[in-house]
Amino acid sequence: MIELTTIRELKAWVGAMRARDYRIGLVPTMGALHEGHLSLVDAARGASEAVVMSIFVNPTQFGPNEDLSRYPRDLARDRALAASRGVDMIFVPSVGTMYPEGSEVRVVPGRAASRWEGEFRPGHFAGVLTIVAKLFHLAEPDCAWFGQKDFQQATLIRQMVRDLDFPLRVEVVPTVREAGGLALSSRNAFLSPADREQALGLSRALAAAAAAFGSGVRDPSALERLMRAGLAVHPGVEVEYIAVADPQTLEPVHEADDATVVLIAARVGSTRLIDNVILSKGL
Repeated sequence: MIELTTIRELKAWVGAMRARDYRIGLVPTMGALHEGHLSLVDAARGASEAVVMSIFVNPTQFGPNEDLSRYPRDLARDRALAASRGVDMIFVPSVGTMYPEGSEVRVVPGRAASRWEGEFRPGHFAGVLTIVAKLFHLAEPDCAWFGQKDFQQATLIRQMVRDLDFPLRVEVVPTVREAGGLALSSRNAFLSPADREQALGLSRALAAAAAAFGSGVRDPSALERLMRAGLAVHPGVEVEYIAVADPQTLEPVHEADDATVVLIAARVGSTRLIDNVILSKGL
């Protein structure tokens, strides 16, 4: 595995891969790697001859009162994990490389970004789409891989690819969970042992909603009430939103159906977590 830090180096590497007629798979990350990230690498490895992972804590997707300064960073550990799973190249640019002095243009998302995460994190998705668009332009991947845990983000990236005619596929890989059900997240590092136990309430509430849907419950309000009742036994969980939404538009639905997504965001102690489940009658 090689490590590159400049756009010039990256473009040269991409050119060399293209000269060999290699398919390029891109796994964008902010580092602090865990098994969820590595599952994306595995998927990319199976579909590409060359896998590039970006490691960049993107400042434009953090709000003024968010956790940019304390976001976990451990590049040495990330290097070792990426190499162990077969990443061919990691791209580790500086902030100045990705946002040179005078950089002003941003990718502005549409209506689907105004709800849920967009409401609680104003400007977040403009930062996400801008950095992802830059990475798509620079790495020229045939396919890029994202995790289902960030469902709204993945939906907006797919929309950006369609609307701006990026010549690539976006693939979304199922959420990887701990044995107890907690969705893997770099921010889990902030959870105390007591917080971690309370955080299990998110996945349990989603599982209860999925089971109720499988038993015939279709009313979104009933599913939300069921989830809130389950979360009531986890006093450390402060819910920001529960959404039963269309998977394409992210608008609330009047009746849940196959592929409807249930999204949740909550604070557990000082840590903000998100999770989701895609409903299926087969569950």
